[in-house]
Amino acid sequence: MKYVFLIFFMNLLPQYAGKSLRRDDSNPKPFEDIKNEIAGYTDVAKAIIDLAVHGKAQNRSYERLAVFADTIGPRLSGSKNLDAAIKYMFSALQEDGLENVHLEPVKIPHWERGEEFAMMLEPRNHSIAILGLGSSVPTPPEGITAEVIVVASFDELHKRAQEAIGKIVVYNEPFISYGETVRYRSQGAVEAAKVGAVASLIRSIASFSIHSPHTGWQSYQPDVPRIPTACISVEDAEMMSRMSLRGTKIVVHLKMGAKTYPDSPSFNTVAEIVGSKYPEQIVLVSGHLDSWDVGQGAMDDGGGAFISWEALSLIKDLGLRPKRTLRLVLWTAEEQGGIGAEQYYQLHKENISNFDIVMESDEGTFKPAGLGFTGNAKARDIVKQIMALLQPINVTDVYDNADGTDIDYWMRDGVPGASLRDDLSKYFWFHHSQGDTMTVQDPNQMNLCAAVWTVVSYVIADMEEMLPR
Repeated sequence: MKYVFLIFFMNLLPQYAGKSLRRDDSNPKPFEDIKNEIAGYTDVAKAIIDLAVHGKAQNRSYERLAVFADTIGPRLSGSKNLDAAIKYMFSALQEDGLENVHLEPVKIPHWERGEEFAMMLEPRNHSIAILGLGSSVPTPPEGITAEVIVVASFDELHKRAQEAIGKIVVYNEPFISYGETVRYRSQGAVEAAKVGAVASLIRSIASFSIHSPHTGWQSYQPDVPRIPTACISVEDAEMMSRMSLRGTKIVVHLKMGAKTYPDSPSFNTVAEIVGSKYPEQIVLVSGHLDSWDVGQGAMDDGGGAFISWEALSLIKDLGLRPKRTLRLVLWTAEEQGGIGAEQYYQLHKENISNFDIVMESDEGTFKPAGLGFTGNAKARDIVKQIMALLQPINVTDVYDNADGTDIDYWMRDGVPGASLRDDLSKYFWFHHSQGDTMTVQDPNQMNLCAAVWTVVSYVIADMEEMLPR
C-alpha cells in the first residue's frame, strides 16, 4: 500500500515544462534549483532502499546470481558456457517484464587453455599450481624442460638478460596494487621473449594466496617471439625466489595445450525501461556477463551484472518510469579487453550526445563505500547531492575517477561515468581464480550495492536536465 502512496506522491512532484535543457543551452538551471530538485527525491530514494534492503526484493540479486552461477558456471569468451549464459539472461530479462530486451551481435576472441601442468624437477620434485594466461601459445606437445631464472622486476630481467637465454623466466614481483602490478601479467611473456627466454611464469597478481594461481589476459607483440606463459601461486614464486637466492639450480617441466580459434559470434545483452519524456536520452547501467574459465565468475563480474539488472527490477517494481531511458547492458568479452563494449561503442557513438551517464560495476559487490565519478566539477557537485540521498545506509562518498573497461570508450569522449566503490580488501584474494564462487558473495552487501546503483541511476535518469559536460 505504501508504494501506491509513493506513486501518488511522485505525481505531485514539480514538473518542468519544455524540453530537457542540453549542455549547450545558454540558460542552465541554477545549482540551488538543482539541489532542491534532487532533495525532492528523498522519499523515492527511501522507497528504493526499503525495497532493496528490507522489503520483498531483499536478497533477490544474490538469489538470482546464485541460480545463474550454479547453473551456468564460468563463462569464458567464445565458450559454450558464455553462449548459454547469454541465452539464460535474454530469457530472464524478458520474464522480468523489462522492455526492448534484445541481443546485439559482436565478434569475440575464442581461446581455450587445454590440459596444462608444471613440475619442478630440480632441486626436488614438486607440482607447481599453474593457470595459463589468456591468449598464450601452447608448448610443444612434449612440453618444455628448462632451467629457471627468477627475477623481481623487468629492470632485473634486463640487467640479467644474458642469463635468461634458453631459460624459463619466473617473475616474483611484489604486489603493490593491481593497477601497478598487473603489467607483469600482461607484458611478462613479451619481455621474457625479448631476452631469449623459452617460457614465462608470473607470480599471480594477488594480495593474498592459499596456493591459488590467478589467471588473466596477456598480450603478445607482432615483432617478438610468442612464448608460453602462465601464472603460478605466490607461494611457489616465493619458494623459487628463495632457492635462487641461495644459488640453487631450479629446473621445471612445463606443458600447456592452449589453443586459439577464429573469433566467435557473441552478443551484448540489452534491456530497458523506456523514458517517459526523453526516451532518446540514455542512462546506461552495466556489468559484464563473461568471466574466466575458473571458479564461477560470481564476483567478477556476476555481482556487478546482477545489481545492474536489479536496478531496473526495483524501479519497475515501484511503478516508476524515469524521464530518460534506463538501459541495462551486460557486456561480453570484457576480460579480453572490453571487446564487446568497444563494438557497442562503435555502433552507438553517433548518438553520444544523448548518453547522459555510463555506469559500470566491475570491482565486486562487497560493502559499498560510495561512487567513483568521472566528469566535470559541475556534474560532480550534482552527483554529490544525489549521493546524499543514500544517507540512510551511510553510503554518500564520491571518489575521483570511475573505473570500468567497458565504459572507458565513452568517458574518453567526455560522457560522465560512474563506478561502484566498495570494500576491495579481499577482492584480489579471489580475482580470476578458482575461488571466485558464490561463497564470496554476501546477500546483505549485494542489497546495499543494489540500492546505491538504483538510486543514482534513477535520479539521474529522472532529473529534468542531463548532467553537464
